Amino acid sequence: MSTLKVPSPKFTSIVRSRRGLVAAAVGVVALVSGAAWYFVGRDDPEDAYITQEVIMGDVEDTVTALGTLQPLQFVDVGTQVSGQLRKIHVTYGQDVKQGDLLAELDPTLLESRKTGTEAQLQNFQAQLIQRQAERALAQQQFERQKELLAANATSQDAFDTAESRIKVATAQMTALQAQIRQSEATLKGDTTNLSYTTIFAPMDGTVVNLIAKQGQTLNANQTAPLIMRIADLDTMTVYAQVSEADVPKLKIGMRAYFTTLGVSDKRRYGTLRQIVPTPEVVNNVVLYNCLFDVDNPEKDLLPQMSAQVYFLVAEARNVPVVSVSALRPANAGARQRPNAGSNGTEVAANGTPAPEANGAPPAGQRRRMRGGPGGPGGGPAATPSEGLHFTVTVLEDGERVQRDIVVGAMNRLVAEIRSGLKPGDVVVMEAPEGGGSRQQQQRPGGGLFGSGGVRFR
Repeated sequence: MSTLKVPSPKFTSIVRSRRGLVAAAVGVVALVSGAAWYFVGRDDPEDAYITQEVIMGDVEDTVTALGTLQPLQFVDVGTQVSGQLRKIHVTYGQDVKQGDLLAELDPTLLESRKTGTEAQLQNFQAQLIQRQAERALAQQQFERQKELLAANATSQDAFDTAESRIKVATAQMTALQAQIRQSEATLKGDTTNLSYTTIFAPMDGTVVNLIAKQGQTLNANQTAPLIMRIADLDTMTVYAQVSEADVPKLKIGMRAYFTTLGVSDKRRYGTLRQIVPTPEVVNNVVLYNCLFDVDNPEKDLLPQMSAQVYFLVAEARNVPVVSVSALRPANAGARQRPNAGSNGTEVAANGTPAPEANGAPPAGQRRRMRGGPGGPGGGPAATPSEGLHFTVTVLEDGERVQRDIVVGAMNRLVAEIRSGLKPGDVVVMEAPEGGGSRQQQQRPGGGLFGSGGVRFR
């Protein structure tokens, strides 16, 4: 006779516990799914899109370059004579005035040279006095011999000798006078060289570099040795190295600004003054130095500082802007070549069903032409000064509307709207992959003008 086995109470409670957990999990999943459908998935996936609101902002089309700062006016102070640098009277960063004493060289050698030249000059001057006396005596003897010869009281030989002495004395005086002039010139040079042992400031400015050291021996026989550099820091020049591809975009007189590494949020503006025609080749890259000047009243700009330079090709301030990624070529617009969707239906580039798919424009989408002559649909293309024509898709009353617009200044991120859009208009960017009912709204330039990022609505 078989015996019926009854589960123990402990085992039965475990089974019932597991069934309760499974039921609870199923309920939670159903609740989450329902909430997700209610808040997210109620819209048609075909109506999902990323939007962007037209806002007010600034647009800059720039040519960027790296540069260095140099004083507009500076001078390298050197010495024209050799000698030991005995004393330096200034230090780094010291402001000096024109004529201030900067340094002194040991003058001993030059002083001795000057003293020797003076002594030689005095010797020549004494010899000249002697020759002058001898010539005066020869002149008297010649006059006496002349009178005696007229009275036949002397010989012709004595008369010729007296005459010859006058000529010799005159020649000796002329030679001594030439030697005196030469000695005077030498003395003048020695005096000037001696004055070079004291070096004075040639201009007002700041000592920005000390090249020589006190006690150093300087040799000026071949090149003038440099002692220091004095610069006027009130005006600085930016030497920006621009690549050969960007140089044609620059024009003399165009605005430019730069920032430094230490103060990256402060812009300093100037005007392009010169494009140096001689290039520099760095790693097989041809670069041209483009120069512009900036005021430096606070003296916070120093020589050799690095600068991030921006040349303003075009700019617009406080204008309606839109992201460049929302623009479509005006000639293409809605007539872009359709692409095949995942289900075989042809879709346009923005993710919406193409009109060619069913022979008619999709529901809720219509094309609105704006502009006039020079815009899409007729007439020549607009010149850059008049603006460029593009097409955007705008959200109006839940419908996507294609609109022709004219843009002005633009860069890689945003473009200035001259006509066709106004602040507050919502531009359709693209449909997110996989559909979805959330409308993602971005700010132009990916947060360039606001808090940035993507926000949902």
